[in-house]
Amino acid sequence: MKFFVDTANLDQIREAQNLGVLDGVTTNPSLMAKEGITGRENILQHYVDICDIVDGDVSAEVIAIDFDGMVKEGTELANLHSQIVVKLPMIKEGIKAAKYFSDKGIKTNVTLVFSAGQALLAAKAGATYVSPFIGRLDDVSTDGLHLIAEIRQIYDNYGYETQILAASVRHTMHIIDCAKIGADVMTGPLSSIEGLLNHPLTDIGLAKFLEDYKKGN
Repeated sequence: MKFFVDTANLDQIREAQNLGVLDGVTTNPSLMAKEGITGRENILQHYVDICDIVDGDVSAEVIAIDFDGMVKEGTELANLHSQIVVKLPMIKEGIKAAKYFSDKGIKTNVTLVFSAGQALLAAKAGATYVSPFIGRLDDVSTDGLHLIAEIRQIYDNYGYETQILAASVRHTMHIIDCAKIGADVMTGPLSSIEGLLNHPLTDIGLAKFLEDYKKGN
């Protein structure tokens, strides 16, 4: 399972990279704005800065909602760096754009996916990643993990190579559950990844080892 961090904060990205388990980054205009990154040129440069920190794929989202606009923006984003993945919305024009970029060998991430049918269309269009938002489904009393399981079954049935990127991960158990179901990637805050480190018995055991060591020295 790949671990992506969902942020535009360079310090958090460096911290995740230094942890040694980071496989990529996802971000979006809202996360950019949260870090005070505004203006097209500044946003584009920030994507490059992120790519310079991490070794894996970096999803960069288009703003346009028409096909021509997506192609123009996506091409510009893809030309920034070899690690850029063009992030497209799950709408009709987004599926057309995913097919366009797939035919040209450019990686894509179809985002804002909330149904198995949407994920099926993204896979048929050749998307590299599909991003079901499990946390947002949970927010409206719908089982986000069930959607991951449905997509996994469909992709396995037909051998689709599109990777299931579990997005809107909110906490550590989301990661564990997605790993059990077979999501290819998770993306969420650094805190959810670091939460995997924690267990009270580890803390107790380490404290005991240190106590015993001090007694003998």
